[in-house]
Amino acid sequence: MAEYKAENFPPLQNDLILRASRGEQVERVPAWIMRQAGRYLPEFHKVRAHHSFFEVCRTPELACELTLQPIDRYGTLLDASIIFSDILVIPQAMGLEVLMVTGKGPQFPDPLETPQDIKRLSDHVDVDQELGYVYKAITLTRHKLNGRVPLFGFVGAPWTLMAYMIEGGGSKTLHKAKSWLWKYKKESHELLQRITDIAVEFLVGQVRAGAQMLQVFESWGGELSPTDFNEYSLPYLKQISKRVKEQLAKESLDVVPMTVFAKGSWYALADLADSGYEVVSLDWTVDPRYARQQTGDKVVLQGNMDPTVLYGGSDAIRDIATQMVKNFGKDSKHIANLGHGILPTVDPEALKVYLETVQKVSAEIRQ
Repeated sequence: MAEYKAENFPPLQNDLILRASRGEQVERVPAWIMRQAGRYLPEFHKVRAHHSFFEVCRTPELACELTLQPIDRYGTLLDASIIFSDILVIPQAMGLEVLMVTGKGPQFPDPLETPQDIKRLSDHVDVDQELGYVYKAITLTRHKLNGRVPLFGFVGAPWTLMAYMIEGGGSKTLHKAKSWLWKYKKESHELLQRITDIAVEFLVGQVRAGAQMLQVFESWGGELSPTDFNEYSLPYLKQISKRVKEQLAKESLDVVPMTVFAKGSWYALADLADSGYEVVSLDWTVDPRYARQQTGDKVVLQGNMDPTVLYGGSDAIRDIATQMVKNFGKDSKHIANLGHGILPTVDPEALKVYLETVQKVSAEIRQ
């Protein structure tokens, strides 16, 4: 197919989420959903039936097709798209094998066990070469979106990626990864820094390719104590926001809004509000009123309905979504989402009820 270039993109028709991210007063709350391009959609399974997970990630045409699926299905109920990819493409670029195993999720056949294993990682990662397929997918998707909504790029945060690289997959305790923090403190910081350097370059490249917003996923943030979060997560999150913005400005690129999502790190809200991100995403265990108090309305808040409410039936979804919007407040800086990714067995119609409720209620309370 024709090669698309990161230029002459179609004009944006819906900039609501960009205005909201800048803290402007908006006519209603914008909404998008983590993992909105995903397994809950029947059309997703039609594509995945013929291609492996990472094959889709590495094939720009397929990644674009999946990114567009929820936008095509929900139309004006969604105010943003997010490129179909995975946070674990960075460990792959660093030289580790990652498999997506049905029923188990991501698996590393040969994870890092001791600092000696760091020698197995590439000394220098050519980000453009190793992850250029993501850039191509972003550029293609920007053109194919035809300006309907803005496009998010994203990365996994350094602590979360390090945890996966050591645990070899998901874990209920993260005891292997966390033991590194105390056994191998120096080497842990060196590995976190290596991941940070790649994440910064990768995020800048995504904007260069056409991403209009960025999100950093610290999915395992809540597994750290406040003390450990302040040492092993927060400094690297701050470094990412600062360095990405500096590099974007240096290249005369748009200094796009950035979101941080540190799941489970309710204790760090005040610090996250001062970490250089425009938007702080909340999981469902945080009361929006508490979050506003902790952040002092310095940042935009994103979230945060419990994803499992989508199994509760239309009446429950409407009631809980209405309460969520009202808890954020009519004068709040709010982007609606779920408190984590949408679950794979949710009925797509249930999500439609949620999105419709958010639009209706947030517009009504602002009148």
